[in-house]
Amino acid sequence: MTPKQLRDVCLSFNGAGEEFPFPRNPDLSTFKVGGKIFAITALGAKPLSVSLKCEPDLAVRLRAEHAAIVGGYHLNKRHWNTVTLDTSLPHDMVRDMIEDSYDLIVAALPRLTRLKLDWPGAQAKA
Repeated sequence: MTPKQLRDVCLSFNGAGEEFPFPRNPDLSTFKVGGKIFAITALGAKPLSVSLKCEPDLAVRLRAEHAAIVGGYHLNKRHWNTVTLDTSLPHDMVRDMIEDSYDLIVAALPRLTRLKLDWPGAQAKA
């Protein structure tokens, strides 16, 4: 996955935006929804990697199954994974992990915000 593809996937979700909130690390992109981060990456880094929120049990399983997935770098390793975007992981799998991270964040947002985002899970949580 290229930096452009990663950015495009992260911004493809309803209400998603990109911010650069760390003055000491101006190249560090954060992708947010409802003011909450669901993906963190340095798009110019080599190798390219992205940190994503993940359900704790799944996070541990993914780390055990894939060398390219480790506990979140400088993040709560129980809830975050850092994924190296080399050729070892299928593009669809990475996209699914990004979507899962987005969904975890949106699910925790207030109901009105979820409804404004037209998030499919909003009806399930209502």
